[in-house]
Amino acid sequence: MDVPGGTVARKGEGPPITWETTAIMLFPRDAWWTASFNSPPHRSEIYVDVTTVPEWGDGEVTMLDLDLDVIRMRDGRLILDDQDEFAEHQVLLGYPPELIAQAEASAHWLMDAVGQRKEPFGGAHLEWLARTGQPS
Repeated sequence: MDVPGGTVARKGEGPPITWETTAIMLFPRDAWWTASFNSPPHRSEIYVDVTTVPEWGDGEVTMLDLDLDVIRMRDGRLILDDQDEFAEHQVLLGYPPELIAQAEASAHWLMDAVGQRKEPFGGAHLEWLARTGQPS
């Protein structure tokens, strides 16, 4: 999904946010994550949210964000972000053990795949960003 700069989105019941740069978003139909492949000057090249499996319906896609994020910065640094929020929400929101295990397994897999530049994190997104007319 192409998300042009200026697109307005909402995360849960929070306030609307405006995307400043163009991104290509990937919502796999059978995996516990969603990915944004960002055009410059966004500081991250790839930002992956660990989520429940995305579900499509009525013209929208929904999933639950499970806090953990895998981020590849433009300089190549790889970050596993929001581990503290994930731990806090396990208790506060009563995440079941199966959900915790799946989120942790997804984050582990993503750290390897994004870090090793395995597809779809190896460069396939560059062609899609080029189609938007944005630099990659």
